[in-house]
Amino acid sequence: MDRGTVGSAQSGRLLVEVREEGSSAVVTPAGELDHHTADLLREPLEGCLDKGFSRLVVDCSRLEFCDSTGLNVLLGARLKAEAAGGGVHLAGMLPVVARVFEITGAEAVFTVHDSLADALADEAGGSG
Repeated sequence: MDRGTVGSAQSGRLLVEVREEGSSAVVTPAGELDHHTADLLREPLEGCLDKGFSRLVVDCSRLEFCDSTGLNVLLGARLKAEAAGGGVHLAGMLPVVARVFEITGAEAVFTVHDSLADALADEAGGSG
């Protein structure tokens, strides 16, 4: 078993992996984030916050679709993370997912990085 993996959840259309990376929890949803799969992301995000991780990095590079329900999951996690003195960082969004954030204006309330490496380097630099 990979000691770096905290856990994972899977449904037919969404797989969520969680791992620790320094003082961040990296959450990687792969597939489609929508009304039917939203809890598969909500539960690991809340679990990370419950474990004391206030800096959540969501690696969106394998997220193929995100609807308003998925967006609300991320917004809810952001509020809880900020209340704990941290935040939610989004990394590597595919254009189809980035468009949802652009249309709704949600991109303005998240820290968005081009890649997971950039998001983790931001932590190391102390500016996140």
